[in-house]
Amino acid sequence: MTAGLTSPPATGGDQMALAAEQGRICALAAKGQRDLAERAAAYPDLFPARPFDPALFGNVAMAIAFGAPWCDLDQLRVTNRAVLWGFAVDWLVDHEARTRDEIDRLTANCLAVAEGGRPAADDPLGRFLAELHDELAAVPAYATHGVVWRNELRTMLDAMAREWDWKQAGGGVLPTLDEYLANAANLACTVVNVVHWIHSDDPATLAHLDALVAASDQVQRILRLVNDLASYERDKRWGDLNALMLVPERADIERQITDLVAYARELLDPLRETCPVQADYLARQIGFSSGFYRSTDFWGVR
Repeated sequence: MTAGLTSPPATGGDQMALAAEQGRICALAAKGQRDLAERAAAYPDLFPARPFDPALFGNVAMAIAFGAPWCDLDQLRVTNRAVLWGFAVDWLVDHEARTRDEIDRLTANCLAVAEGGRPAADDPLGRFLAELHDELAAVPAYATHGVVWRNELRTMLDAMAREWDWKQAGGGVLPTLDEYLANAANLACTVVNVVHWIHSDDPATLAHLDALVAASDQVQRILRLVNDLASYERDKRWGDLNALMLVPERADIERQITDLVAYARELLDPLRETCPVQADYLARQIGFSSGFYRSTDFWGVR
């Protein structure tokens, strides 16, 4: 996880071709950023300027564009928006909620919307989720696979609430590292991936959705730790949990990441035979995050 090049740079004509492809992906990210900024502007109470600054929208769109560069904006729009919605939930649960009752109401409202219910007019989180639900439900695959999204949504919300409970219990009752990793759905990675896969409506992807979800959960644990290595000082300031608070040394987390990546490769290898595009999608999430978190993270200053 140290900074620096991991392989020799391309030269000559290869550099031109590489830069052209990277430019195309950056253009895809720029279009995604504009869409996210427009959706955030439609919900000003949900997305205050801090921490939801323009860089956050750009970071989200860039991560998704580099994760699936073979897609166009229409194919990535709902995925981008699902990530942004997850950031809104994280903000409300982690930093705005004052009681567990607030979190339980938020969870119940979101799950009702995911089932097709209509949100209250004064519930911007629910109204944004209703937008996502309606776009996803318009895809034929949703009739069969929508239950997977709803289950992952519940898992994500439960994981965020569980972390809130841990923080309220105080420093003397921290989870173990294994418990913390088992709760990695609070990162909202797998739930977004499920949105992406259902929206793709691709038969090969959907035929292996269970295996993809299992691999995504492993990737989610890796990203949880990669994120924590980068955000330790910020998490201490903000009063958030971090894996480094649960082990004696940073090297313990680095070794854990190495082990998790090795297992992720085992899960991804058979998927390269059955749905290679989505196996690459998951592998690229690990690679992008490993580079991105070397020097920054998604959140704006607050």
